[in-house]
Amino acid sequence: MAPQNYDCCGWVTKNDLRCSDGRTILRDAFAHQDGAKVPLVWNHNHSDPEEVLGYTLLENRPQGVYGYSYFNDTDKGQTAKALVEHGDIDSYSIFANHLKQNGNAVKHGMIKEVSLVLSAANPGACIEHISFAHGDDENKEEAVICTGETLELYHSDDDKNEVEKKKMSTSDKTVADVIATLNDEQKTAVAYLIGKAKEDGELSHADEASSGSDKTVAEVLKTLNEDQKNAVSYIIGVIMQQAQGEGDEEVQHSDVYDDYEGDYEEMKSNVFDNDSVSNAGYLTHSDMSDIIAKAKKSGNGTFMQVYKSTIEDMGLSHADGDSGIEYSEDVQDYFVNDPSFLFPDAKPLNNVPEFIKRPTDWVNVVINGTKHTPFAKVKTMFANITADEARAKGYIKGTKKENEVITLLKRVTDATTVYKLQTTDRDDLIDITDFEPIAWLWGEMRLMLEEEIGRAILVGDGRLTSDRFHIPQDRIRPIWKDDSLFTIRKTVTAGTDVDAAKEFIKAAIRARKDYRGSGNPILFTTEDWLTEMLLLEDGMGRALYETENALATKMRVSKIVTVPVMENLQNDGKDLMGIIVNLADYNIGTNKGGEITKFEDFDIDFNQNKLLIETRLSGALIKPYSAIVIEKAASTSSTSSASADDAQG
Repeated sequence: MAPQNYDCCGWVTKNDLRCSDGRTILRDAFAHQDGAKVPLVWNHNHSDPEEVLGYTLLENRPQGVYGYSYFNDTDKGQTAKALVEHGDIDSYSIFANHLKQNGNAVKHGMIKEVSLVLSAANPGACIEHISFAHGDDENKEEAVICTGETLELYHSDDDKNEVEKKKMSTSDKTVADVIATLNDEQKTAVAYLIGKAKEDGELSHADEASSGSDKTVAEVLKTLNEDQKNAVSYIIGVIMQQAQGEGDEEVQHSDVYDDYEGDYEEMKSNVFDNDSVSNAGYLTHSDMSDIIAKAKKSGNGTFMQVYKSTIEDMGLSHADGDSGIEYSEDVQDYFVNDPSFLFPDAKPLNNVPEFIKRPTDWVNVVINGTKHTPFAKVKTMFANITADEARAKGYIKGTKKENEVITLLKRVTDATTVYKLQTTDRDDLIDITDFEPIAWLWGEMRLMLEEEIGRAILVGDGRLTSDRFHIPQDRIRPIWKDDSLFTIRKTVTAGTDVDAAKEFIKAAIRARKDYRGSGNPILFTTEDWLTEMLLLEDGMGRALYETENALATKMRVSKIVTVPVMENLQNDGKDLMGIIVNLADYNIGTNKGGEITKFEDFDIDFNQNKLLIETRLSGALIKPYSAIVIEKAASTSSTSSASADDAQG
């Protein structure tokens, strides 16, 4: 059902129409935003909150994205509303980022805002209906205001209007209509002329210029009919007048096609393809209109100068006319004006970039310490014989003997897939010559995959269950959050970190009474808590534990391993201090083929190398009471502490 009581509505963008920035938006590129609410802004001005005029509700349709706009009660919102109502403004434009493109075809993106603009770059973006209420029941008639469905070639707002209005002398077609009739060979030749007109402001002999085929530009131009020659003459004339700073006098057919002199280089780009600007980061339909407006207002320099300056300010690049020459600037008035040009280039100390990463020594301890089985779906069964009903009974002669009752428990753990995917452009791989980038990426992917598995085993991956990248905790069961049948929990309450460190040690020692795991376990904790325990002193200021080994012996563990990903973790209002476990009691199950495996593929269409590393596994504790978790609860006093036993829940 369409939204109600909107102020105006129309197409914010349409599919399969070429925009002035060279892109074509494909069907359903923004389908995921059906029903989304985005700001309504004036002319893409993101720097001023007063330029936010209201909001627009998006509706994905087969033809494109439709928008229903609501204006704010602010002065600017109401002014914009009046302009639309009066018909002064009739165009929408979008700002989108996170673009995914196939060449200039936009397959996916994220619309961040819809703007009202003086002219839309998408030829189908228009305001169709206006419904402004005057009183409870009085409404104006709906209006249809549209910019048209064709794309025109223009170099300023005035030029655009002229292109739209100008009729050919021999037909009733517009310039845009006639340009659309050119074949590829003719477009290439005309594009060459346009490029030379922009660059030099003049035209010369075309006999030597390549048209991209076995014909010269001059030979191709002779194949144009009268309408086509007139249309091209008009466009070239406008560009030459701008380049030479002349007025608006119309340029006749002979000005373009007669008296060519001199040699031409081969044409290197086709403006009909409009691919010279690389702007894959974001899309603003009205960018070109803004550039044209700046060129008109500046009164200083040509259109191309303003264009290049603008795209540089936007962090973009222009593929045309870059000679690669860099000129020094005046830094000093002796020797040379900029001696930095003569300085040698910096020499890398390490050709292969070093990873800035968390310490990962603990990862091998976790993964290598676990038990491994060649099957992923694991079932563990237990018979509880600790209840009184399971005890042996004494017999009195003449009485009836009673049956024993044993409670059975079982748990099934299935597998999940954990992966890392990396894509690289083949051009980049070839251009990197100082080291082997594929081997470097494989190392990073393996490192981070194993760290994620280790994290999931100890404490879980930390993502919300609603996150699609979440590792299910019923597939890889974190020791920290496992059932009380497997994980013993001890809680300490202390006023200070020093008191908490003392209670940490006591809780670890006392918990061994309930421990039923294998052998001598390991303590996994954080650097902060290890430091607090090692800094404990007696009344004379002497360290209670000189070494980590001494502390480990005191806590009845084989060793202490610090785990950075355990820092600042909290569950049910309690801070995690440490996990004591022998990982031989934790089983990792993997079917044949589910082990850590690497895949490498090449996408011919996009010239991309794709790397995938993944594993499919399950994980769970398989012995009751085989792990101990020690947590710190909120302190009840800043001066006193409670014993670990008193704080047990």
